[in-house]
Amino acid sequence: MTAEVTAETAMAPEKQIPWWLVLIEGIFAIIIGILLLSKPGMTTAILVQVLGIYWFIAGILNIVGIFIDHTAWGWKLIIGILGIIAGIIIIQHPLWSTVLVTTTLIIVLGIEGIIIGAVNIVRAFRGAGWGVGILGALSIIFGIILLANSLLAATTLPVVLGIFAIVGGILAIIMAFRMR
Repeated sequence: MTAEVTAETAMAPEKQIPWWLVLIEGIFAIIIGILLLSKPGMTTAILVQVLGIYWFIAGILNIVGIFIDHTAWGWKLIIGILGIIAGIIIIQHPLWSTVLVTTTLIIVLGIEGIIIGAVNIVRAFRGAGWGVGILGALSIIFGIILLANSLLAATTLPVVLGIFAIVGGILAIIMAFRMR
């Protein structure tokens, strides 16, 4: 019986993402990247508004999900309420939320850089090598720079994201044609 089950699962086709979906994703990434580079303020404000709408809808769906699946209903209720509140606040205050969301992201990235750097330095002292220690020190320095200049980093974030979106979009288009 076990041999039959493994033979059946080995013969099952892998679920693969359609190539055209990756192509569309790449095209949209390039468009967003170009918009982030050409009009960073407006594009960031629009993307934050989309995030607010997403959080609002996800909050509603989390609360509705309580009636479908009763497990962890307390967490679903809290997440749903927080999503709805965050979505409403972002939608009602577009300029304020654009600055707040991007600055908060920079602060989170700075703290994450410091934590990852500290972990890498500890790993280096435990025998992981000099390379890990140097990358850990650079990560700490990068995290401190982000925390010290969070507003300045938030203003340059759209440009950095735009470059990453364009490069990622080009790579996605290349991958789509390889999948085809």
